[in-house]
Amino acid sequence: MLAGILLPFMGTSLGAACVFFVKREIHPLIEKILMGFASGVMIAASVWSLLIPAMEMTVQKLGRLCFLPAASGICAGILFLLLIDRLVPHLHIGAQAPEGIHSRLARTTMLTLAVTIHNLPEGMAVGAVFAGLMAGDSRITMAEAFVLSAGIAAQNFPEGAIISLPLRSGGQSRKKAFLMGTLSGAVEPLGAVATVWMARVLTPVLPLLLSFAAGAMIYVVVEELIPASSGGEQADLGTIGFAAGFLIMMSLDVALG
Repeated sequence: MLAGILLPFMGTSLGAACVFFVKREIHPLIEKILMGFASGVMIAASVWSLLIPAMEMTVQKLGRLCFLPAASGICAGILFLLLIDRLVPHLHIGAQAPEGIHSRLARTTMLTLAVTIHNLPEGMAVGAVFAGLMAGDSRITMAEAFVLSAGIAAQNFPEGAIISLPLRSGGQSRKKAFLMGTLSGAVEPLGAVATVWMARVLTPVLPLLLSFAAGAMIYVVVEELIPASSGGEQADLGTIGFAAGFLIMMSLDVALG
């Protein structure tokens, strides 16, 4: 389980390590494809790894109303990320004006905080799935849990690079740029462990935790990733990346789940 929880963080760290081998920033068109790919992975993971298992866990008790806990969890996850978005000063990739409360933090710090906010629901999603696995729920398999971790790790790789490479271009040392990129993903294992702990203490709320994580990830996709992949020229590249990420994640989850 520990390896699965740490896998997404390793993806971010490996991406941040690109600063030691690549001199330039990622080409904008490649970045657009990667952001689209990340969107597709997260949406597919939200549906097949989180929402469907959450509804299957409650279908025997609620029947056709099994969507109610899932819907409640989605709303709670979206509201949670919306609140964080309003309170924490951060700067999205490609944006000129920061969001959140007014702050004098450096742009590089706020950029790192934006990715950190983005990574929190991913860590919660991994934690919720492994919590279901530990609870012995037959609807979640070890293969499915690791597929989710690997999918998130794959889309975390470019995010680590997108943080570290601009920092290096802006004058930061390679070590500091790598550290900032890596720290942006440190929240993922912390969020995963916290979610596992909550699920063990409050086992009946596992369906809500799964759908909560799904709602938080959907918020990140719609609020940040899709605009980053679809804006400007050749927006169709982001759409192609989305389709590729969605299909790969869906296929792996269904085949191994």
